[in-house]
Amino acid sequence: MQAEHYLPDMVDTSPSDKQTLRKKLRTARREHVAAQPDSIRALLFHRPPAPLLGKIGADAVIGLYHANAQEAPAAGYARFFQEAGHTIALPYFASPDAPMTFRMHDDPHGESDLEPGPFDLHQPASNAPEIAPDVLFVPLIGFTADLDRLGQGGGHYDRWLAEHPGRMAIGLAWDVQCVEALPTEPHDIALDAVVTPTRIYGIG
Repeated sequence: MQAEHYLPDMVDTSPSDKQTLRKKLRTARREHVAAQPDSIRALLFHRPPAPLLGKIGADAVIGLYHANAQEAPAAGYARFFQEAGHTIALPYFASPDAPMTFRMHDDPHGESDLEPGPFDLHQPASNAPEIAPDVLFVPLIGFTADLDRLGQGGGHYDRWLAEHPGRMAIGLAWDVQCVEALPTEPHDIALDAVVTPTRIYGIG
């Protein structure tokens, strides 16, 4: 099944238009999620697809994120990888201005080890061990079939990946978030793959 492409007639792809794209894509994502029955949404992103699992080492530390109501959910992946014996890590911010780090997430089932953090995110407690993921699943606003990513605009993931080369970065997204093209800048880091409910981009 082919992924839907939002904004197929997009013309202006200059970097200055990123905020306009974020606004339009957030609206499309919100409407897409609202149209899904709860029973269907609960079944999606339950476990990683087999072709992706074949690329992940048995002892890899898995970085995930605590999704908001519109983002592709990552909790099912966290539970799956922990049950498979992997260490799980989530983003951690000491303050809104602090760099993003990762800390261990011990309870993907109950989330009892999470607390409110900056940016309306739930994150591990400050005393949780800091750890660097080998494989990083990332949220996004938009992406292309060529694996360009449009994020929230803070640059946190691009900076972390630039400082930790060699890590596998995989986007989780709804099909409606796929676009024909995105404005990119030198500091933008492309993904290694994107997983949607209907397709895997970047991994055969």
